[in-house]
Amino acid sequence: MENISTTKMSSKGQVVIPENIRKQLNLKTGSKFIVVGEKDVIILKNIALPSLDEFSSLIAEARKKGKKAGIQKNDINDAILKVRGKIK
Repeated sequence: MENISTTKMSSKGQVVIPENIRKQLNLKTGSKFIVVGEKDVIILKNIALPSLDEFSSLIAEARKKGKKAGIQKNDINDAILKVRGKIK
């Protein structure tokens, strides 16, 4: 099975992802991961940025849902200011 390999942790807590897994998942230097640990299981989930097409699709969907919910630009600006502590 090409999707199973073994590795070990260094004294600094670093773990090498084996080359065959890196190639299979197209991981590059600087790839970022979410790390989840529970009991004896560790999961690394690659954090991939969406492509421009995917991002455009996400924005279009958010705009549709915002319009349906009646959210106005002022509501968004007010929410940002509130989070930044500039209004209450």
